[in-house]
Amino acid sequence: MTSPRTVSDTKRAFYTLYTRPINSIYRRVVDELMVEIHLLSVNVDFYYDPIFALGVVTTFNRFMLGYQPDRESTSIFNSLCTALNDDPVRFLQDAETLQTLCSHTSLEALTSTLTGTEPPEGQDITVLRKVIEQITLRTKFKYSRLFGIGLFTLLELTDADLVKDDTKRAEVLSKVASALRFNDDKLQKDLELYRANLEKMSQARLAIEEAVQSERKKRSQRLQEKAGSDQAENTPVHDTET
Repeated sequence: MTSPRTVSDTKRAFYTLYTRPINSIYRRVVDELMVEIHLLSVNVDFYYDPIFALGVVTTFNRFMLGYQPDRESTSIFNSLCTALNDDPVRFLQDAETLQTLCSHTSLEALTSTLTGTEPPEGQDITVLRKVIEQITLRTKFKYSRLFGIGLFTLLELTDADLVKDDTKRAEVLSKVASALRFNDDKLQKDLELYRANLEKMSQARLAIEEAVQSERKKRSQRLQEKAGSDQAENTPVHDTET
């Protein structure tokens, strides 16, 4: 019988695939996301679904925002998924399908589908309905923070104003949690922490940008001073004696 992979196995696989150094604050994001997904993947009650995929992709993209060089984010994500024995294309395609769906779906249709009631006529969200049906048919549904972020993202993409209203947002999410039979308090706390951490990450990025700009300014000043000094040394002294 093969022993299940450990977190160390997954981390080792990732850093074998991705060998470039990662800035410290972003490395923490990658490591924490890697551990979270690994622990879910070895849980017998966990099943992958597109809402979870949307949560993973959204979390990665938002917390890795500003990473330089920008193209390396794709390599990091691909290495992360591969190290977890999963397919990055599956995550990206499932997330994109739901993102596209939200671009032409009303809030009423979305919430109706998420809560298992009949959506308004003319709103075709069959893809999401099938996802919800599969979830409700499971005898055990393993809720995760990343699934919660996926739900939040669905609402955010469908009606950005709703998620800014604490009362309305909490009301909708409570109905969804009840319909899908998982703990509403856990969902609300996860999303509060998620939003707070996004704000902290934004502040950290700003601090990094300010430090970089300050260092560039100092370097420019040093170069200008050196150029002025070199020019002074190379300027010939004229003999004024007659």
